[in-house]
Amino acid sequence: MSWNNTLKKTLTNKSVQRIVILGMGNELDGDDAAGIQVARRLQMALAGCEHMLVIDGGNAPESYTGKIRQFAADFVLLVDGADMGETPGTVAWLDWEETDGLSGSTHTLPLHVLSNYLVMEFGCQVALLGIQIQQLNMTLGDPLSPRVAAAVEDVVSVIYRQFERGESDIF
Repeated sequence: MSWNNTLKKTLTNKSVQRIVILGMGNELDGDDAAGIQVARRLQMALAGCEHMLVIDGGNAPESYTGKIRQFAADFVLLVDGADMGETPGTVAWLDWEETDGLSGSTHTLPLHVLSNYLVMEFGCQVALLGIQIQQLNMTLGDPLSPRVAAAVEDVVSVIYRQFERGESDIF
């Protein structure tokens, strides 16, 4: 099943009532900013959705676990730029339990550790949406590469359309 179909199915699941989208990455490191760019675009677009919290987690997403706890999320979608060995701009639904070997992470806490904490501490479901970066170690301050920027727009569009058209039962 493609990432967008899996995402749509998850967002419309009746057991998912309170959703957190946690974008992560380093905004000064080109394509590594993919996750935070998704979050920033969705923060504005979905500002009125009571059952959704969108967080720009930067390079320390674990700093926002208090907000996630307060929100009482039952589903957390992590969005991150990643080196998955795919074509740049490829979006993939990843198993967070297998991310301990995922390269390209600039986070202070590995994704599998953060994800495990969220599941064990809050009892929520966790999913990871990875966006294949074009290159690692870009020049400080580089913008997103064109393929990654297009992938960011695709992810934002798929999520936004779920709620704009009322396809989700919770909105």
